[in-house]
Order: sequence, then structure tokens, then C-alpha cells
Amino acid sequence: MQGVERLTFQVSGLELVADAAGPANAPRVLFLHGSGQSRQSWRRALKETAKRGLRGIALDLRGHGDSGWAKDSDYALKSFAADVRQVVDQLGGDVVLVGASLGGLASMLALAESSESVRALVLVDITHRVEESGAREVVAFMESAPDGFASLDEAADAVSAYLPHRERPKDTKGLERNLRLRNGRYHWHWDPAILQMGRDADFKPKRASILEESAKVLTVPTLLIRGGRSEIVSKQSVSEFLQLVPHAEFIDIADAHHMVAGDANDAFNDGVLSFIDRQISSGVIGGQGAVGVSQKADTRVD
Repeated sequence: MQGVERLTFQVSGLELVADAAGPANAPRVLFLHGSGQSRQSWRRALKETAKRGLRGIALDLRGHGDSGWAKDSDYALKSFAADVRQVVDQLGGDVVLVGASLGGLASMLALAESSESVRALVLVDITHRVEESGAREVVAFMESAPDGFASLDEAADAVSAYLPHRERPKDTKGLERNLRLRNGRYHWHWDPAILQMGRDADFKPKRASILEESAKVLTVPTLLIRGGRSEIVSKQSVSEFLQLVPHAEFIDIADAHHMVAGDANDAFNDGVLSFIDRQISSGVIGGQGAVGVSQKADTRVD
């Protein structure tokens, strides 16, 4: 994609990497991916955001993609949230958070602490409550290839088995963006220590309590997008969330699974960007006074 800049942010002793596109002084839309993913998940969303005249930034969270791995294996949810707050502060201007799965959980926690620069929130197939059966499926996939893959085709077969509703790509070259070649084998580009976050015996009840309290204090305009076939977000959890956040809007994308942006890209982009357009029209989001990113940005062409 042409016109993409590579940005870096220094947070909590780590360097986080992001792609950015669109006018530098426009309102920022910060895209935050899910567990085991990377900023590459947002390539088409980034392009559409820039076409609307907004500044799209797709971030690699700690331990993912090209961002640094925590030396102390600190992948607590509160640490992801702290990173998000620091990135928002460094971006300056008006910011919209678009968080999928882990990125959405981190966004909710970040907003519970501070929302000074954040003008709106989009949660992508995630609420205050995670369906454990679906979460186990995600973890099982992430754990399924500890020794990596012999080839890109082998990796593509694994993805196809995990996401049978998607057509297997004939050209597997694009997978290289999410894999790294080490000792002759392809490995997913994330720190395996991330998986420990979901194994801690006391993690689930603490998470449920913290996230429910975080949802209750949300005041910014909020949009919840659910994949109609999601294994992570149930209709019941949507109903509960809308009671906790009565001002929230809700979109159900019928044929999408948990990976909503990839399953129904056009519907996803239209829903998110229409929501942002309404916030701009109502004056909640404004482009005036937005400052430039302080990090050095290297313009590149993919």
C-alpha cells in the first residue's frame, strides 16, 4: 500500500511499531489488533480510513509483530492498557480507538483510567465478557504449532483448518507478513509468553470484574460490532453490555465470525467509518488543533 509511514513509540521500556496513513493533522483512528495478530490485520481498514481524510494508525501491541517483547514476560491486560494510554498521549489531538478482541479489552481498561484525548471507541467482537469456549479455540490454535511450519503452504493449511469459512488463498505470499523464518521454519510472529495471560488460575474472575467496572464508566460515544457467528461474543453478552453502556450503538454483521474485519471487510469499514463520520458531524471529533506525531516517521511503499 502506497503512502504508508512506519512509526515507533517508546512505552514502558518497549518500542512499539505502527503503520500510519492519511493526513498528519487529521483526527487519529488507532487500530488495535487481537491476540496473536499484528497491525497487518488492518491493512484495508487503514487504506479506507486514509481515503476518508482521517489519520489511520495500526499498532503492533507489545509482544506482537515488529514491536518489542516484554523481557519480564509482562503481558497482563493492565500493561497493554498502559501502552495504549501512552501511545494516545504521544499521538496528540483527537483519537478514536478501534480495538479487536485483546485490543478492545485494552481500550476499555485504558479509557477507565483516562479519556482526555479519546473521543470515541469501537469494540470489534469483544465486550466485558468473553465466552470461554470460544477463547479456548483461539488459544488452541495459537498453541497448535510450537515448532513452526516447514513452508508457507503448511501455515496456510493450518489457517484454513482454523477458519474453514474463508477461502484458502491461492497465493500464500501474504502470510509472510505474519510469520518469521527462524532456523529454517516459519513461526507466528508473537511472543509465546503471551499465552500465560489466560492460564493464570485467578485471571478470569479478576478480568470479568475489572472489565465490567470499566464498561460501566464509559462515557465516550461507543460502537460495538459483533460477528453474527462469533464464538467469543454471545447475544447475551451483547445485551448485558448495552445495559452497562446504554449510550452504545450496536451492529451485528451476520455472516462474520470473530475475525470481523477479515470476514466482512466492506461491511466492517462502512460501519466503523460511518460511526466516526457521525461523531465528526456532531462536533465530538474535530481536526483542528491536532498535533503531529513526535516519533520519527519513515515513509515507505509496501
